[in-house]
Amino acid sequence: MESTALHPGKLLSISGSYWQTCTLHASVKLDIFTIIGKNSLASEEVATKMSAPVRSVAMLLDALCAMELLKKDGVRYSNTQISSKFLSKESSDYIGFMIMHHHHLVESWSRLDESVISGKPVRNRVSSEQAHTTSDNNQTNFKEKQQDSLECERRESFLMGMFNIAMTTAPDLVPTIDLSGKKHLLDLGGGPGTYAIHFCLNNPDLTAVVFDLPTTRPFAEKTIQRFGQQHRITFQDGDFLKDDIQGKYDVVWLSHILHGDSPSDCEQIIKKAASVLEPNGMIIIHEFIMNNEKDGPLFPALFSLNMLLGTDGGQAYSERELMDMLKGAGFKDIVRTKYRGPMESGLIIGTK
Repeated sequence: MESTALHPGKLLSISGSYWQTCTLHASVKLDIFTIIGKNSLASEEVATKMSAPVRSVAMLLDALCAMELLKKDGVRYSNTQISSKFLSKESSDYIGFMIMHHHHLVESWSRLDESVISGKPVRNRVSSEQAHTTSDNNQTNFKEKQQDSLECERRESFLMGMFNIAMTTAPDLVPTIDLSGKKHLLDLGGGPGTYAIHFCLNNPDLTAVVFDLPTTRPFAEKTIQRFGQQHRITFQDGDFLKDDIQGKYDVVWLSHILHGDSPSDCEQIIKKAASVLEPNGMIIIHEFIMNNEKDGPLFPALFSLNMLLGTDGGQAYSERELMDMLKGAGFKDIVRTKYRGPMESGLIIGTK
C-alpha cells in the first residue's frame, strides 16, 4: 500500500493562523461588534460610526463574515450569536479585555527566538526600548506619557481579562470544591477577586481576603462591590513574594499564580501560604497543568513559552512538580481532582 503523500497544508495553516488572530484583535480594538450591536448595518453606516473609509471597513467586515463572526444579508451586516454574547460590550459576557490582553502579547511572541537563545524574557525590554527612542526632553516626556498610558491600558486589559476568563470558569469550577465548615478564605494574588466572589456566593458562611498588589485594589473593590460582597470580602495590599500576609485562614486559593514564578519562588509562595493556614487547613492550586512527561497538553505547553517571554523564571508545571512542592511544604492528602478546565486547567488540593 502506498503511503499518504506528505503535504505542507497543515504547516502553512499554522504559520498563517495569525492572520485570523490579528483580524479578531483589530475588530475588538475598533469595537466593531459593539457598533453593530443588535442592528443590521451596511458597511457605509459602520464606516461612518468609525470615521473610517468604507473600502477598508467593508474588507474587514467581509473577513469577519468568512470567520463566521458576522453574518451578511445583501449589503447589511449583523452579529452572530457568539459575537453578540462575547464580543459586544452590551453583553455581560464580554471577553474583549482578554482578547486585548492577547493583543498586547503579540510583539513579544514575535521575538520568541530571542528568548529561546537568551533564556531571558523580552516583554519588559519591549517597553523600555520604546521609551528611550529619543533624547529630546519634550519628545521624551511625550513618549513617557504615551508609555504610561499604554501600561495602564495593558494592566486594565490583563486584570479585566482575568476577570473575563474567571467569570466563564468559576461557575463550573467552584461547585466542584467542598468547603463545608470553612470560614475564612485567602485568595492569594487574586486580582479582581472573581474567585473569592464566587466562593462566597456558593458558601454563605465564608468570608474572604484578596491579597494582591496595591495597583490591583481599585479593580478588585469595584468588582467586589458589583457583586454586593463588600461586607464579606476585603482587600489586603502586598507582594506575596516579599510581604507578610496578615491573618489566619482555613483555605488558601492560588489560581494561576505559580506559573509566573521560578520553582524556588513557587516553593516559597507555598510555604508562605502554609504559614497562614490553620491546622488541617486546605490549599487549592488552580493551574494549567502539564503531563508528567511535559510534552503536552498543547495549551499548557504553549503557555509555558508565554511565561518564558514575560517572566524571569515562570513556566507551566506538571502535576508531579506541583505535588512535590506541596509535599516539600508539609502538606498531606494531596490529590488532583477530576475537574478539567477548557484550557487544560486543573485543581490540586492538599491539607496542612
